[in-house]
Amino acid sequence: MSGRKDIAAIVLAAGLSSRMGALKPLLRLGEEIVIGRVIQAARDAGVDRIHVVVGHRAEEIVPHVLRMGAMPVLNPDYRSGMLSSVKAGITSLDENAFGCLLMPVDIPLVRPTTVIRVIEEALRGDALLVHPVFLGERGHPPFIACELFAELLAADGSEGACAILSRHEREAVEVAVFDEGCLRDMDTPRDHRELNAALAGQAVPNGAECLAMFEAAQTPVPVRRHGRAVADLAVTLAERLNRAGLSLDVARIRAAALLHDIAKGRPHHAAAGARMVRDFGFPDLFEIIDRHMALPARPVAIDETAVVYLADKLVSGERRVSLDQRFAPALERFAGNEEACAGARRRLADARAIAALMEAAGGRGILSDARSDQEPAAVASSHALREIAS
Repeated sequence: MSGRKDIAAIVLAAGLSSRMGALKPLLRLGEEIVIGRVIQAARDAGVDRIHVVVGHRAEEIVPHVLRMGAMPVLNPDYRSGMLSSVKAGITSLDENAFGCLLMPVDIPLVRPTTVIRVIEEALRGDALLVHPVFLGERGHPPFIACELFAELLAADGSEGACAILSRHEREAVEVAVFDEGCLRDMDTPRDHRELNAALAGQAVPNGAECLAMFEAAQTPVPVRRHGRAVADLAVTLAERLNRAGLSLDVARIRAAALLHDIAKGRPHHAAAGARMVRDFGFPDLFEIIDRHMALPARPVAIDETAVVYLADKLVSGERRVSLDQRFAPALERFAGNEEACAGARRRLADARAIAALMEAAGGRGILSDARSDQEPAAVASSHALREIAS
């Protein structure tokens, strides 16, 4: 089977950018320009051959393409539409290419993990097309096998690339991805502003991306609801601690708390869930999820892992409880099994140590809400988070 190096990326950057009112590929997006982010996503996914099709104001874009180590491909017919750029990109490929990824420059927040999942699916079977799918909706980049190149090159322009590819629906497969960015176009100045805002939090999954991961993992609904309750409490604690002078990453805490039991029911579910979420594209959550059941050492400071650990111990199902109430059933269940009881007592002691550190940092009232055994966890306001527990 051909290797990953046999799959090229064709970046489509020849358009007029008419709705944007500025040259889209050269707009700033975070610390890089748009074309740079798309090229880097392909490179970070292991793609070596990256061909960038240019047309409108090509002379301004080409130096940046070369700076990034990609190959510029001129499409003199760019005004006729996207199919002409697809054809130019395919024509520029080596004759031994296994296939290509189509990466429009106006979808610049695609994560490298999404590209990797598409490539792996393409190399796994005989599909002529592979579509990344986020919560049931197809996104970018699709993989196109070399068997379809001749048909695309022979097209006369009376129909677009999408119409041509749709004739091969039987040979297409879909692969789930956990990346809302694969759907997000950047066509207008408002889109540009929104993507810039979204970029700051891209290392952490949003509510919809958490839902996609739950769906892929087939996490039971009661477990999702528990995660939502733990996340609600963990965020409350983190925000109070930050007001007291700490600098905790609330978004990271929220996501890790939501997902901490994603692999519940599997052997060693904390480690399994941490690996799953990392492989889904979010390595920044690995340590928190991996350690939510047991800490490697007694905590001496409050960090994101400690907050999620304690919040999990203060929620039973969806209801907030005291630490004594949370651990009493386990200590009773493990009576007669000294090793298991010792483990439960160690986890309880760790939770008490974190609670003491929190009260020292934020005052004794910081845990007052959490200690109520009558107060159900608040319902998340976001539509995506509500769906997680449905």
